Amino acid sequence: MTNEHQVLIETEYQQLSNFINMTCKSLANIYSSACLSACTFLLASCGGNNAFDDANGTSSSDNGLSLKQLVVALKANKNPEKMLAEKESLEKYLSEKLARQVKVIIPTSSAAIVESFKNGTLDIGYLSSTDAARNLDDAAASILLIHLKNGNPHYNSIWLSLKSKDYDSIEDLKDKPVAFASHSSTSGFLIPTWDLSKRGLVGPQKALTDYFAQTIYGTGYVSAVEKVLNGEVEAAAVSDYVYKGDNKYLSDEQKGKLKIVQEQGPVPSHTICYRQSLSAADRDVIRQTLLGMNEDNPELRDKVFNGELVSVDPKEHLKITREALEVQNTLKP
Repeated sequence: MTNEHQVLIETEYQQLSNFINMTCKSLANIYSSACLSACTFLLASCGGNNAFDDANGTSSSDNGLSLKQLVVALKANKNPEKMLAEKESLEKYLSEKLARQVKVIIPTSSAAIVESFKNGTLDIGYLSSTDAARNLDDAAASILLIHLKNGNPHYNSIWLSLKSKDYDSIEDLKDKPVAFASHSSTSGFLIPTWDLSKRGLVGPQKALTDYFAQTIYGTGYVSAVEKVLNGEVEAAAVSDYVYKGDNKYLSDEQKGKLKIVQEQGPVPSHTICYRQSLSAADRDVIRQTLLGMNEDNPELRDKVFNGELVSVDPKEHLKITREALEVQNTLKP
């Protein structure tokens, strides 16, 4: 790596750190573009080779990992301050365990993740089951582990509205503006759309915009819920743990203004995927290191990955997701 590249990389992450000194409102406005810029720079600077020119280099370290640097992508689904804290904590944890440099990036584009897996600039990605299915279909990545939620490999999707609104079901939201967490969110888009289709509210002749007055897409759970809180939309589709869980996503004050309009599911839990070109030996080292979080750092594990990490049959885990994707492909654009 050249000194110029090193300076540019350090500058990108210093700029991200500086965001914490801004107001939450400013952070929300600039977070997506900043993270995407960082990811784009990483991809461009690698020139289609390994991340920082040495991701596939060899090493004689006792842990058996041949990578000199591990590049990990997390989902941009929380507020910027918490994402940055999790990024730094995970980098520190994995660096100590693997005796390697670890870079955690937070891209907002699913397309960038797929391309990064394909060209070898990304080693591990924390993805929704929707993104996992698409990466597997493109032969770009495979599932390494999943997380359990309350002991189950699935959870529910919910529609949230203001508590003061008189909405009791999805039928009450007809001709109203709504927000989805993102185009790639399973609980915040795919499963709610699947549910609408099963109810006959959307289909080959009925688009989402035929049923709702407007559909807006956020950059994650928090951004979608914020659109409800600020009155931009009447309801938002997100994961149930955003509202029912701890305050990792929403504060007590925010939750106090909201209510669940409807639940739907089940939603296959998020996945930790590895790029297909990663060697079996490296894959096993990384798997065992991540599984080790279950015992020696469950607090960090829960913050980053939302629950206990386990191995799973990828085909079985993605069964519902693939069924929902097939239905989605038949819907009127």
